[in-house]
Amino acid sequence: MNDSTITYTVYIQADPARVWEALTDPALTRRYWGLSFETDWAVGSAMDWVERGARTSDPEQVVLECVPDRRLSYTWHTFTPQWAASVGIAEELRAELARERRTKVTYEIEPVGDTLARLTVRHEGFAPDGTLIGMCSQAWPMLVSSLKTLLETGAPLAGQEIPEAHEA
Repeated sequence: MNDSTITYTVYIQADPARVWEALTDPALTRRYWGLSFETDWAVGSAMDWVERGARTSDPEQVVLECVPDRRLSYTWHTFTPQWAASVGIAEELRAELARERRTKVTYEIEPVGDTLARLTVRHEGFAPDGTLIGMCSQAWPMLVSSLKTLLETGAPLAGQEIPEAHEA
């Protein structure tokens, strides 16, 4: 991590197609992340975040790159009052997050042999010393670990509430 980017790499006992599915299939993202994305994954398409009963839509919340089984990138989401209420974020914190610039998440999937994939998550464009980078740097390791555990065992991390990648 530097002052404006988080990079996290993990090796997953799964082929790249299965990792891709875990990143893009709403049924799987709900299991390890607690949310789903509604989009067609075409470059330029809008992405709605559906989380705990709240739908977050914004014209700037879009797919930036989509190369199946290899690379996926999108703008990080919009901090609306409805989202904050659904996930228990105080209005003061939500407003602080909303003032920060929009960020970008990129997933790179690389095959390593026949049954192993290297997943690198790069979340970039944070305001240096901003609130969001601190929250996301705590959440991404747990989130990616839950994805890995789900793919390798069939269940996300047990006995732990997975924090959203935008919650502390």
